[in-house]
Amino acid sequence: MSDTTNALLRVGGLSAGTEDKQILHDIDLTVAAGETHVLMGPNGAGKSTLGHVIMGDPTYKVSGGTIVFDGQDITDATADKRSLAGIFLSYQAPVEVPGVPLYSFLRTITQMRPELKTTARKFRQRVGEICDQLDMDQGFLTRELNVGFSGGEKKKIEMLQLLLLRPKLAILDETDSGLDVDALSIVSRGIEAYRADCDGALLMITHNTRILERLDVDKTHVMVKGNLVTEGPASLIDDIDKNGFERYEEMLADAAKGGE
Repeated sequence: MSDTTNALLRVGGLSAGTEDKQILHDIDLTVAAGETHVLMGPNGAGKSTLGHVIMGDPTYKVSGGTIVFDGQDITDATADKRSLAGIFLSYQAPVEVPGVPLYSFLRTITQMRPELKTTARKFRQRVGEICDQLDMDQGFLTRELNVGFSGGEKKKIEMLQLLLLRPKLAILDETDSGLDVDALSIVSRGIEAYRADCDGALLMITHNTRILERLDVDKTHVMVKGNLVTEGPASLIDDIDKNGFERYEEMLADAAKGGE
């Protein structure tokens, strides 16, 4: 169990959604520093929404509850403030940013973090080391951010950002979606390097168990229709892999009947 008195992330009673639809219902989630958590559930369960709400995506409105990160209430903080505090979110479909070279983007975002500021020479050396670690052609650094990149290449870029920024909490949203075996291996390598080198906490959002095979998972959470219906050890992943989410959907239905 995570220590709620010394949590890195503590989500309490969180409800949120868009202007016309509530998506998350009274979510409680606690992640301690250095832990790896997995959030699973069927498509449309609200998993990605939770990640975006924790990150401060203005698309969603919090209607109840709190988000506390590293001892600070960030429920009303903007996404850039949360990023500077040490939260990182990878997107299912990273956006293209024409006119902005990848290297310039990386240099700019690291300079915004006082603890990451360094000389141009040391920065160039560090980026090169990470590119080698990820088997990534350094020619990518001169290209426009994500423009014309394949899905696998975009995920490599995200792993590069992850290892460069060294966030306290990394939320990886369906980061294995649509990847071939080679790209999946490189992403897995990036995640392992983050866990080993940065000692950061990790929240993996997925409905696929492939990318979890090489992770040492501390806790698994299952979401159905915007509700966290259960949490447990890593063994829940094997159960879901074999039996799917049907029994968890039944748990929510039974709970709803009991509340009537």
